[in-house]
Amino acid sequence: MKKILAVVAAIAAVSLCACGAKKTDEKTIKIGASPSPHAEILAEVKDDLAAKGYTLEIVEYTDYVQPNTALDSGELDANYFQHVPYLDEFNAEYGTKISSAAIIHYEPFGIYAGKTDSIDALADGAQISVPNDVTNEARALLLLEQEGLIKIRDGAGLTATKQDIVENPKNLNIIEVEAAQVPRSLQDVDLGVVNGNYAIEAGLKVSDALAIEGADSLAADTYGNIIAVQSGHENDEGIKALVDALKTDKIRKFIEEKYEGAVVAKF
Repeated sequence: MKKILAVVAAIAAVSLCACGAKKTDEKTIKIGASPSPHAEILAEVKDDLAAKGYTLEIVEYTDYVQPNTALDSGELDANYFQHVPYLDEFNAEYGTKISSAAIIHYEPFGIYAGKTDSIDALADGAQISVPNDVTNEARALLLLEQEGLIKIRDGAGLTATKQDIVENPKNLNIIEVEAAQVPRSLQDVDLGVVNGNYAIEAGLKVSDALAIEGADSLAADTYGNIIAVQSGHENDEGIKALVDALKTDKIRKFIEEKYEGAVVAKF
């Protein structure tokens, strides 16, 4: 009996070692991403990574919380959906330790028509939907300020909320909506300020927007979408291989041709 138990224990130990080493042996990179454009861009580098011996496993998420909690727990090796201001806010709120490994692209916010066809045609008291999370709401408000619709308190910048609006000559009613729902809200409001990735998913084009963030805006310099990893893993070989595969002329061309200005490469 003792011999049998010893053999079983030895087999179990080998099995555990094999399970622990399986991911390294297969060189799998498991990454969470928003469906569009992030997962679409990642799909373009699968073959390039395979040629280097890496398997890229893409897990799609439709919200802004789960991909970070899954990364923090170790379920994912990386994620690709967010910008640094959102990540900083998330780390502060949830106590996570997630860092940027690289900036890949930028998605300009746009103002899109709802029940009103143009910015000039806005009536007094018109409704405008904006994302309800802090960083994206600030970005939306800055775009409205860029278009002369409101004025934000000096110094509010990237932390602005509608409570920081100090001038609102048309008495606009700012409606805070979960970011993914803003495109769907357009039928019920006069205008909506939409995140770039959610505009793409909703079939909206930059050319349809009534206004977009300027190339020299604070947002353009701040809101690059990143490959995020657990802090301390920024220089892991697999992550470096992933970043190198993304930062190529091939991917730049893909982004330019597929998204027609809705996504802009930041490399």
